[in-house]
Amino acid sequence: MDEWFLQTGSGARFDWGPVGAQRLALDVACLVVVDVLSFTTSVTVAVEAGTRVFPYPWRDESAAAFAEKLDARLAVGRRAATRDSPWSLSPAALRSAPFTPRLVLPSPNGSSIAAAAGDSTVVAGCLRNATAVGRWLARHGYGTPDRPVAVIASGERWPDGSLRPALEDLLGAGAVLSALRRQGDAVLSPEAAAAAACFEATPDVAATVAACASGQELTVGGFADDVAIATEPDVCDIVPILTDGAFTAAG
Repeated sequence: MDEWFLQTGSGARFDWGPVGAQRLALDVACLVVVDVLSFTTSVTVAVEAGTRVFPYPWRDESAAAFAEKLDARLAVGRRAATRDSPWSLSPAALRSAPFTPRLVLPSPNGSSIAAAAGDSTVVAGCLRNATAVGRWLARHGYGTPDRPVAVIASGERWPDGSLRPALEDLLGAGAVLSALRRQGDAVLSPEAAAAAACFEATPDVAATVAACASGQELTVGGFADDVAIATEPDVCDIVPILTDGAFTAAG
């Protein structure tokens, strides 16, 4: 692949979706997945509670078999949650659900990106823990040309399966990149710098996410609490790292 598509020479890079993740993973040491509404937000909520979260790229019958193999609970779609199966992709539902030590969290966006990361270290980032993630990356030397990191905005899907760039994920990725740059030595690619600038130039990120297409979709559908949790700025100091197939809190 032509090196300019890898943003070679920059320590902190930015791209979209599973394809962008798969390509940049060829040339980075760490990959940060950002899926604000709601995969990585849900990961932070669950890991805060002490749950190990196993990402899974498909929401089909194979997910149930995967969860059974791991002796884990399976998170279902928001509208599929029941009293007997209260765990879902909804961060609000996860916050109120009974504790489970192991949870399989299917997501065609965030989980697919985690699966595309290859040998790179995988971190779950969102608006709730952006500063903590930036601090952790800097502490471990990520963000320099010798130890590059890619921040991947998940986006959503159009009905035909193609990527729909999502404003909330651009802002979440920009928040992580902005936090990393504030720590000192990060060298941002033009793509990463533009994402950081978008976040920094947005005066009210929570209101913007609530008013954007994805935020309105969830609010009208009865999941305004999910949007509210996803836009809690820097309330979480936990940095979920993918270890042995599951997201757990970094030491």
